Amino acid sequence: MKRDATIAPVRMAEDWSPSSWRARPAVQQPNYPDAAELDDALRQLGELPPLVTSWEILALRGLLADVAEGRRFLLQGGDCAESFDDCTSPLISNRLKVMLQMSLVLTHGLQLPVVRVGRFAGQYAKPRSADTETRDGVTLPCYRGDIVNAPAFTEQARRPDPKRLIKGHARSAMTMNFVRALIDGGFADLHHPEYWDLAWVEHSPLQLEYRRRVEAIGDSLRFMETLAGRPVGEFQRVDFHTSHEALLLHYEEPMTRQVPRQWGWFNMSTHFPWIGVRTAELDGAHVEYCRGIRNPIGMKVGPSTKPDQLLRVIDVLDPDNEPGRLTLIHRMGAKHVADALPPLLAAVKAAGRKVVWCSDPMHGNTEALGSGIKTRRFENIRSELEQAFDIHAAAGTRLGGVHLELTGENVTECMGGARDLTESDLTRAYRSSVDPRLNYEQSLELAMLIVRKRGAATPIA
Repeated sequence: MKRDATIAPVRMAEDWSPSSWRARPAVQQPNYPDAAELDDALRQLGELPPLVTSWEILALRGLLADVAEGRRFLLQGGDCAESFDDCTSPLISNRLKVMLQMSLVLTHGLQLPVVRVGRFAGQYAKPRSADTETRDGVTLPCYRGDIVNAPAFTEQARRPDPKRLIKGHARSAMTMNFVRALIDGGFADLHHPEYWDLAWVEHSPLQLEYRRRVEAIGDSLRFMETLAGRPVGEFQRVDFHTSHEALLLHYEEPMTRQVPRQWGWFNMSTHFPWIGVRTAELDGAHVEYCRGIRNPIGMKVGPSTKPDQLLRVIDVLDPDNEPGRLTLIHRMGAKHVADALPPLLAAVKAAGRKVVWCSDPMHGNTEALGSGIKTRRFENIRSELEQAFDIHAAAGTRLGGVHLELTGENVTECMGGARDLTESDLTRAYRSSVDPRLNYEQSLELAMLIVRKRGAATPIA
């Protein structure tokens, strides 16, 4: 098979294997009490079918190369941490729906194709600030996500269970299969955007703007089809890719495969794995694992990241400066982005690196209220995102995308937004077991704010 020049590296990673991470310091990993039980689960996992294909992975690499050149915009979003219980058709379809609606707003307003990457079908593990949790004098392992243990504060629930690796694979497969079936069945057909569930719009301050956008898109599509004299078939479906943090390396290793007619190794559990801030050490296990796979790689960058440190990790993850290979997702916080981001942009630009820059305005703006509830203020999320656009413009770099924690449900977890949710609203529908998410309405509002900030090429009548 002929290699695509935009994704073929100069050389393959040397001295690497799917298990070479085991020789490096591996943080944020559970302590499985039964090694034989773990080995049996990993053997089973290695025999299960892959969840994605190599050609889907390489196609995404090409799309992200376009993002780096300003020809597309990246929208990455989904739950902070999926739960096995949430693998249901309504929750999956609503999550897909809000991503499609956001991409519809962005495509129309920015006049750019949108690369859609779901933060789901594998986002079952979460990093934690401590290995244990103590309540009323009882200390147990912390909850690390459904693929590791359960949230209930009991010894049995908190025991890391290798069988959950198999269950995580099954839930991811169910989610992916349903998403693919929805898309192939016309769920994303732009001929009928009015059929998507817009019940919330009837009571939203954003209803007029959103309905005008939907009407304008329908008019544009009908005009194109009139000129062509036939239906525009490519608007009946969209491309959609999945992502998750490559945190639990015991899960990623057996899902790393070689395939016929392709060289190298692919992580077949997801199209787009990323490395979190807490696991981005140059000599750590996560960087070692990710350097050897052909998937596009994301890496979170925080306010404590130094330019020289970032450049050294880039050298390891993307030694050949391949377009579409590396996405840097900065998550600074509204208070820190103005000081922390410019030195990193300058260093990467001076090094001539062809990365995708993406803003995560969520994780740096998490706070705990006096009641103990974790939340995020919409105003801070918006502020960081708006500042990021301005900082990139001043630096002569390009903000190519946004990374959000969101849900298609009408939850009340983040304060503010069009309805100006307050602390008293949070208890009404707070459902996240880890971090607060934007709800359906707040997600659409943020998409509209991005369009306003970038400047819509096509004004709303």
